[in-house]
Amino acid sequence: MKIIAVIPARYASTRFPAKLMQDLGGKTIIRRTYDAAVATQLFDDVFVVTDSEIIFDEIRTHGGKVVRSIKDHESGSDRIAEAVADIEADIVVNVQGDEPFINKENLEKVIAIFKDDEANQVDLASLMTPINDWENIENPNHVKVIVDQNQMALYFSRSVIPYPRDREVAVQYYQHIGIYAFRKAALLEFTTLPMKSLEASEKLEQLRYLEYGKKIKMAETNHVGIGIDTVEDLEKAKKLLEQFPELR
Repeated sequence: MKIIAVIPARYASTRFPAKLMQDLGGKTIIRRTYDAAVATQLFDDVFVVTDSEIIFDEIRTHGGKVVRSIKDHESGSDRIAEAVADIEADIVVNVQGDEPFINKENLEKVIAIFKDDEANQVDLASLMTPINDWENIENPNHVKVIVDQNQMALYFSRSVIPYPRDREVAVQYYQHIGIYAFRKAALLEFTTLPMKSLEASEKLEQLRYLEYGKKIKMAETNHVGIGIDTVEDLEKAKKLLEQFPELR
């Protein structure tokens, strides 16, 4: 089973333009993320995929592997599918470019789902974390997921799922953590499938997979990654490096 990591890296960012090229402890954020993915030793290959000449040159100049994204894409899955179409792989893991402090355990969990899937029934693997604060549960920016007894995803929503009609029932709510591992065949098929109503309504691309009968298996984690979305996030990341030099 050949497993590769793909790091989508856009130069433009609404909240923090050029964030991936910002310096973090002597390296750009994107290069630190790339090096961290390689250092996990979980992957047969690691690629950055970008529409930016600046990011392309940054990775290539420092000896990394990078693929130029040619087309404009509506979803992350489409962007990754274009990049890996001609790359030999069985499993494709999407690593977030703005999370330089990669948690190896989380990546191991999504990879293990496929290694344990002897019947090849799982199309995607992803992560969820327990949430108990009602402010987070009701926040539409925090995507919730419900699963069956085998940890297969039943639905993802920005709404509260399940709806607490009876507050006396003990229900654990889960937030979806956007780390994906795809079976390559399912990823490439995704690009041929028209968007349906659930995805269009919720603006969640993972619903397209469910609407077309694909199987998404979830693993539980208590570790939520540290993303860099703002200048303030970058300053926090710099302080984290100062406190924990081993992260360098």
